[in-house]
Amino acid sequence: MYAQLVETGLSKIQNLEEMAPEERAFQQRIDEGIKIEAKDWMPEAYRKTLVRQISQHAHSEIVGQLPEANWVTRAPTLERKAILLAKIQDEAGHGLYLYSAAETLGVSRDQLLGDLHSGKAKYSSIFNYPTLSWADMGAIGWLVDGSAIINQIPLCRCSYGPYARAMVRVCKEESFHARQGYDIMMALCRGTAEQKQMAQDALNRWWWPALMMFGPSDAASVNSAQSAQWRIKLFSNDELRQRMVDQTVPQAEYLGLTIPDPDLKWNEAKGSYDFGAIDWEEFNNVLRGNGPCNRQRLQVRKQAYDDGEWFRDGLQAHADKHQGARQAA
Repeated sequence: MYAQLVETGLSKIQNLEEMAPEERAFQQRIDEGIKIEAKDWMPEAYRKTLVRQISQHAHSEIVGQLPEANWVTRAPTLERKAILLAKIQDEAGHGLYLYSAAETLGVSRDQLLGDLHSGKAKYSSIFNYPTLSWADMGAIGWLVDGSAIINQIPLCRCSYGPYARAMVRVCKEESFHARQGYDIMMALCRGTAEQKQMAQDALNRWWWPALMMFGPSDAASVNSAQSAQWRIKLFSNDELRQRMVDQTVPQAEYLGLTIPDPDLKWNEAKGSYDFGAIDWEEFNNVLRGNGPCNRQRLQVRKQAYDDGEWFRDGLQAHADKHQGARQAA
């Protein structure tokens, strides 16, 4: 559990005796499992950590629509098209929930989006990879959304109330997305040899980026100990990554697909799978903006925002008009 990570990171965080009275009372509330709400006192570092994490989560939901939107017009059937459109719509809703949760911390949505468009704010590295075939829609739902569920279910119990409550609906909808992706992979694996190879190729390309989704290893994670003490995160990156591997390997075996990791093997003593080393240089290179689609994703996102300016202006004018009428009355 994450308590072990807190223990190993104690040199980086304060003990109760070292805290000011307000901080001590705040930490005791968290330790007792009491949710922190928007109007409650909180340390500035807690607020900033939440703004960073929630906004990056929101950005990931919004940018995450782009790789899938690439395949809406090329879905193989009308049913698949409708399902994919519903999934993309869900992702937009998730972004809205999360931007709203971030706004309760005193930051504006315009500021959050400005940070995204300028490159100051990050989003999940997974969305900087190309979608080359229809099988990628299956791999994203199965691996990416499956990993998201593993990462996000604990957030339903995080210490900040607005974030935790937003995650309840997000996780329910993500479970649909994961089933949608696995259904695509199953259809391909039950199809022709060429279709099954398409599924295998998608797995080969998305497996390692999906493992990187959970973030750097615990040893390299600079904020993990403090986030654990504040119960913003309940499990470490490596714990969640191990859950993903243990959950996914049997699913791949059922499909008749091969995980692209020659070092993968069952460890009887641990009761889980051992897996190969992750290429963290690739992960860091993508985060620096040098992934296959970084520039394309950001350019498309900024263009969509600019194209919608007239609509936002109209909504604001409408709201201002009715606000003025209410004040006059």
